[in-house]
Amino acid sequence: MSPPFHTSALLLVFVALAVAGAEQSEERSCDVIGDESSESQMERALLKKLEPLSHMRFNVTVEKGKTENYIYHFRVCREVNSTSHDFGGLVQTDRQSGKTTVIGRINETQVFNGSDWIMLIYKGGDSYGRHCSGEKRRAVIMISCKRGVTASSFSIISEEREKEQECFYLFEMDSSVACPAENSHLSVGSILLITFVSVIAVYIIGGFLYQRLVVGAKGMEQIPHFAFWQDLGNLVADGCDFVCRSKPRNAPAAYRGVGDDQLGEESEERDDHLLPM
Repeated sequence: MSPPFHTSALLLVFVALAVAGAEQSEERSCDVIGDESSESQMERALLKKLEPLSHMRFNVTVEKGKTENYIYHFRVCREVNSTSHDFGGLVQTDRQSGKTTVIGRINETQVFNGSDWIMLIYKGGDSYGRHCSGEKRRAVIMISCKRGVTASSFSIISEEREKEQECFYLFEMDSSVACPAENSHLSVGSILLITFVSVIAVYIIGGFLYQRLVVGAKGMEQIPHFAFWQDLGNLVADGCDFVCRSKPRNAPAAYRGVGDDQLGEESEERDDHLLPM
């Protein structure tokens, strides 16, 4: 084998190993039941909404006497154990025997929501033995709204396995991803008022700095467009005078005030008869 051919073969092997490693390292995500083309926009939106939880792992331990001692491992739209390639999104581990049982798989996912909750369902788990007619297990996870918390309080509520069919495991947890978007408390009028006040503040402060630092104005001349505002004040006053007057400007007043010029000086003799004799 010639050296160039040997080098090319090694490169091909390395590339193949790198591609295989990349495929193995890429984690699988939730696959909604049915064809991909049949997925609704709501389902896609909900799965995208749950993405912030996909990197987290949740565990809960359950002890029921000496016979049932389990740990439940849960991931949101990811495999609990990506090396096993079993699509297990929620897995039960027996603490005594170490046996693992897949409760639900991410490749058989259902998802829907309400006003402040999201329901995630993993179907296709390992089959029951003597319970539920031997059907496959199913995990139901209720994610309730709790603002300010990425995820917390993962716990198991119950296991329904006394029915003939449709048995399930019910879990719950709190997360802010299930919360509806908060509406702005500001009305359109408030937003316009804030914008108007902000523009006025920028105009006054910017104009003042320009007049003082660039133009070199002093005193009242530092007010931007001072002459214009003076004229505007006079025009407003004239307008109010024109609109509010009910009589012509030159019309005589309805009454005349008593002035000093009308009083005149009274004669001192008018009080002479009041003097004592």
